[in-house]
Amino acid sequence: MKHKIVNAFFVLVLVLLAMVSFFAVVEIKYFALVACLWLLIVFWGSTFIASNYHVKTYCSNPFETEKKIALTFDDGPNEMTLLVLDVMRRYNAKATFFCVGKNIEVHPNILKKIIDEGHIVGNHSYTHSPFFDFYRKNQVITEIRQTDALIESVLGKKPTLFRPPYGVTNPSIRRALSVTKHKTVGWNIRSLDGVVKNEEFLLNRIIKRIKPGGIVLLHDTSIQTVNVLEQLLSFLKTNNYTVVPLEELLNIKAYED
Repeated sequence: MKHKIVNAFFVLVLVLLAMVSFFAVVEIKYFALVACLWLLIVFWGSTFIASNYHVKTYCSNPFETEKKIALTFDDGPNEMTLLVLDVMRRYNAKATFFCVGKNIEVHPNILKKIIDEGHIVGNHSYTHSPFFDFYRKNQVITEIRQTDALIESVLGKKPTLFRPPYGVTNPSIRRALSVTKHKTVGWNIRSLDGVVKNEEFLLNRIIKRIKPGGIVLLHDTSIQTVNVLEQLLSFLKTNNYTVVPLEELLNIKAYED
């Protein structure tokens, strides 16, 4: 909706500039400036998932007053997922794993273990391709449905939660989700563990952003994340935070009935 409003506004501005040009000289730089401003807004709205620019996203629960927080892991299942599960089990905490379809095909038993230990599973596309943002609507639908089918083959239920690769949204993804009916889940605490390996930096970055209702983004793909997770859960326990499933934090259903 925001994207449509922005487009309509800038089209109106360009039309007005064109009309003015019939009566006075309007330099081309003003048209270029309008186009650049439009591009910046669209880029920001597409890459900042909490903006709700293209689709409604669940990035936190700002109304939560109790010390509850959700942990989410992207890009698995992976061998490292087993270590993540070990740590989560020791602290009796539940998380949400946004899984990539092609990784499920390689590690179906790890997906089963995630489910058996009471964690939530969400859809994170089939390929997690670096070109996913350029896919057309039908290709996005295919990716989502492929991964849904793989999850359902193990879980017996279809997931309703989707996290777009890289947290990028666009009109194609919006149109695809209007067909698949998934809820889009983002985050408000980004650890940067996918690009930074300094454990002290990662832990401090997360801790200083912790507050009730928050959603933490992590990746179950590296030993650094496993080590940070152990320290993070210890911090949360010491500070009387409870790690809860997304269903509880956001009051939404993770699977179809």
